[in-house]
Amino acid sequence: MFVDRVQIEIEGGAGGDGCMSFRREKYVPNGGPDGGDGGSGSNIVLVAEEGVDSLTALAHVKHWRGDRGTNGGPANRTGKSAQDVIIKVPVGTVVIEAEAGFVMKDLNVAGDQMIAARGGAGGRGNLSFKNSTNRAPRQSTPGGKGEKRRLVLELKSIADVGLVGKPNAGKSTLLSRLSRARPEIADYPFTTKFPNLGQVQIDYDRTFILADIPGLIEGASEGVGLGHEFLRHVERAGILIHLVEPAPVDGTDPIENYKAIRHELTQYDADLAARPEILCVTKAELPEGKEVQAQLAELTGGEVLLISAVTGENLNVLLQRTGDALDRARKQAES
Repeated sequence: MFVDRVQIEIEGGAGGDGCMSFRREKYVPNGGPDGGDGGSGSNIVLVAEEGVDSLTALAHVKHWRGDRGTNGGPANRTGKSAQDVIIKVPVGTVVIEAEAGFVMKDLNVAGDQMIAARGGAGGRGNLSFKNSTNRAPRQSTPGGKGEKRRLVLELKSIADVGLVGKPNAGKSTLLSRLSRARPEIADYPFTTKFPNLGQVQIDYDRTFILADIPGLIEGASEGVGLGHEFLRHVERAGILIHLVEPAPVDGTDPIENYKAIRHELTQYDADLAARPEILCVTKAELPEGKEVQAQLAELTGGEVLLISAVTGENLNVLLQRTGDALDRARKQAES
């Protein structure tokens, strides 16, 4: 099961109590205080780790509580601090404070981490209260409580290029042809139930990560169909490859399908519409392909590729166009 959004409750561990104790030694009549401080409670730490590709584990464990620090002891013994509780999440996880709704951190690089809830501080033993005017303090403090909060974790796929288009446009087939990814492929809509990632080799020293975004339909920006569940996965893609099927099995107009997807992307995030787009008509072996290619070229005023993931037609051209677009985007980012 693929899970890309969960809500969890976390609580840092409480600190150990401070100790109130006095020295008891045979030849020391005025022993004085010797109570040690308590240990700190454990923090709850989120860590982005490669190899973790879903939030599924967190869907089954909704409550995370840190361990308590041990109490201080006599003879100035400090309590042991509890070890941090580590929660591993996929790279690309956004941490949102559930009640206020603000983003706490975007864990978009492997190794990124954040302390999501701090453990409580250890209590003070009576030795720490000793001073020149209070030679035999009889007070100590309990350990502090850990922070407690609710978090929403959202996974946004880390990909350089996103494949978008209506269901059955050929996205999964193209991904499987260009990379070693093996998404589910069938001749019915919504075959893909979650984003698939694949590494694509352009040439000797250039690669990119390609994401197959599950099929969008009209109204997706408002939650219709797969809606927001998967639109978030295209947010990080700097370049979009838009696939248009020339003869949709549902009998719809391919030009209107293209317009509908563009509208949904714009409605969801206006920034998506401004990103570089490589427009392709898929299934070039179909007789309607060239006509749809000409219509889209006239509509957009730009280049439209006619490709086929089955025969391999123009896939090398698509890779070069994608590589050039990535090079331009990286140069702009550096300048």
